[in-house]
Amino acid sequence: MTTSSKNLHAAAQAIREARNTRTTIARVSETFGITGLDASYQIAQLNTQDRLENPARRIVGLKVGLTSKAVQQQLGVDQPDFGVLFDDMEYLNGDAIPMSRLIQPKVEAEVAFVVSKDLGSHAPSWGEFINALAYALPALEIVDSVIQDWKITLVDTVADNASSALYVLGDQPVSLGAFDTSALGMQMSINGKPVSVGSGAACLGHPLRAAYWLACAMAKRGAPLQAGQVILSGALGPMVALNAGDLIQAHLGPLGSISCRIA
Repeated sequence: MTTSSKNLHAAAQAIREARNTRTTIARVSETFGITGLDASYQIAQLNTQDRLENPARRIVGLKVGLTSKAVQQQLGVDQPDFGVLFDDMEYLNGDAIPMSRLIQPKVEAEVAFVVSKDLGSHAPSWGEFINALAYALPALEIVDSVIQDWKITLVDTVADNASSALYVLGDQPVSLGAFDTSALGMQMSINGKPVSVGSGAACLGHPLRAAYWLACAMAKRGAPLQAGQVILSGALGPMVALNAGDLIQAHLGPLGSISCRIA
């Protein structure tokens, strides 16, 4: 095992232990000398493999992160990333989410897409990609970071599975042709107080473009999207910090409303 490999494994273990104990740590990029996206995705993959050693866990989708300019400015980064969604991360509209699963959570409202057909190992054309989507849903993503005070770099968030913790999906699927995703408006409140406003245009210009970026990226990595998988396409506005007891409600135009409570 080379020194660099040792550092990758050490960083993965540090993130894993921080997640398991619900504690924060210093930037792994600095502690373990991790540089570059390839290394940080390797760290994330090590922890994905560790989780999949439990036969009760399985991957059910992926998320695109850092698609909103507002969120990029909040975190000081300038490009998207992606993370893996496991089945035990999913909640449904109106559910209570235990604070005991979280460290320093924040929430963002998003458009979710559900894949209807397996995509091949080649990067799909736009037509092939659109043809492989079933419908859209309103979604909330509960993002969380093991890095102290959310002082992350792009390397740190990618290594930490794109800072993904949990997600909430709406009840009613909507046909993709029934609305203009880019013109979609979003309003989110916490405990009845408006906290975030945005639109589909804030998500790489169009949520479908963000999802397409993910489809191409996964094909190039030899892990194409599969039927039934959920795509969280990215924040439509600024993310907001959460506390125990908070009631989160969001309205996403023709996609409808979605809510959850932090218990």
